[in-house]
Amino acid sequence: MKILNLYAGLGGNRKLWGDKDEITAVENNPKIAKIYSDFFPKDKVIVGDAHDYLIEHYKEFDFIWSSPPCPTHSWVNYFLNAQGVIRYPDVDLWQEIIFLRYFCKTKWVVENVKSYYEPIYKPFLVDRHYFWANFYITSSESWKNKKGKLSITNSRASTRRKSGEEVKTLQQFHGFDLVKYKISDKRKLLANCVNPELGLHIFQEAFRDYKKLL
Repeated sequence: MKILNLYAGLGGNRKLWGDKDEITAVENNPKIAKIYSDFFPKDKVIVGDAHDYLIEHYKEFDFIWSSPPCPTHSWVNYFLNAQGVIRYPDVDLWQEIIFLRYFCKTKWVVENVKSYYEPIYKPFLVDRHYFWANFYITSSESWKNKKGKLSITNSRASTRRKSGEEVKTLQQFHGFDLVKYKISDKRKLLANCVNPELGLHIFQEAFRDYKKLL
């Protein structure tokens, strides 16, 4: 199976997918792309614009995961607006959803944060994430790692005393050790990761045969 992982970051969503498939990851930051490549050496890593890559190559893949930047869609914009930070939501998110809905014939999913506005298309809501997809996604929390029920929200709240402690907690939560890497904001990079257990759940939902469950 050929898989496209857009806006790859560290690869939290992809971490538990295994290595049996042919995975292409697109990340525009060379330093982050290098870290991704270190963690997933069998993946083909492209340093470039994921938004452009999608429209040029979407027909080449059997499964597409896209996680466009979320800051302009988050509820945090309520507070930023009150503080004088005035900005439009980035329309790249909606361009991709609309394009994939009408033209992509293979499995696809677009992930983002729960927005401060009513979405144009109704998403699936799982673990405070919005997912738009051409397959059904259950909201069951059975995918969660029962041995460690630490949520991202709790991990941040419990480690705000020192940024170093928060980074350690997030590294443990996602399973990425960034000690040897010189990255200016490891906390942000880790916080942007999709929970690997959730990433696996979505991937499995894409190819689940619900007819067999009836």
